[in-house]
Amino acid sequence: MDFLLEHISDELYIRHAVDDCPDDRDFTMHVHERYEIFCFISGKAEYLVEGARYPLQPGSILIMRPAESHKVKILDGRRYERAAINFTPAVIDFIDPTHKLTEPFDDRPLGRGNLYQPSEFSGMRIDDVVGEICSVAKNGHDSRAKGLTYLFVLLDMINSAYKRRGFSEYAPPQSLPEQIMLYVNTHLFDELSVPQLAKQFYISTSQFNRVFKQAAGASPWEYITIKRLTAAREKIRNGIPAQAACYSCGFRDYSAFYRAYIKHFGCAPKNDS
Repeated sequence: MDFLLEHISDELYIRHAVDDCPDDRDFTMHVHERYEIFCFISGKAEYLVEGARYPLQPGSILIMRPAESHKVKILDGRRYERAAINFTPAVIDFIDPTHKLTEPFDDRPLGRGNLYQPSEFSGMRIDDVVGEICSVAKNGHDSRAKGLTYLFVLLDMINSAYKRRGFSEYAPPQSLPEQIMLYVNTHLFDELSVPQLAKQFYISTSQFNRVFKQAAGASPWEYITIKRLTAAREKIRNGIPAQAACYSCGFRDYSAFYRAYIKHFGCAPKNDS
């Protein structure tokens, strides 16, 4: 990474980053525990969100809710610039206690309706808002109030665009990757294996692995493990004992869960907060 600016607090995380020579191998599938607004500034890339594949153009906005997997796919080596805001529900509670502003994030199936193109926004130019977000990342913690201001501006713009779309329902998944992702998420905490999943969709295990990785940007087991760990962490934070969270989220062995948790989050589950 050739350029990175970050502004971090417990509730609000703003990031502006540039790679002059991006390599797709450096970008992995991941999930967040916060909401995310991703702003694409420049480059040649597309975005994978829970099996959906979204083309990007300068000014594209993607939204992800907590635990919604995503990955950028770099299509060539031209300069890749982006900005992102990650925030918790608590950061908007005082102005939006009923969380109307996060309806575009929450009121849709996984991997559907994530992308907003510049033409969908009216009023303030999306480029101007993104520029202000980048300046907040540069100025650091002293700019928290400004960061919140532009977060609310962005949320309002996204919410207005969402309402103009008039999404009252979403078509069921049609493609094989979409069907696979829906099935895995529906049965995330059940006993799963690649041979069993491949059999469910009448394809070979090698074909299943290939289709899944192309759709999610990660292997099936890497994806399932990260999603289960994220769900377990949320339960632990809500007061569920670590062992109970482990078994309720699909893990069969607590010691394996414990090691995976430390490796992924950098702390033991009992010490999480």
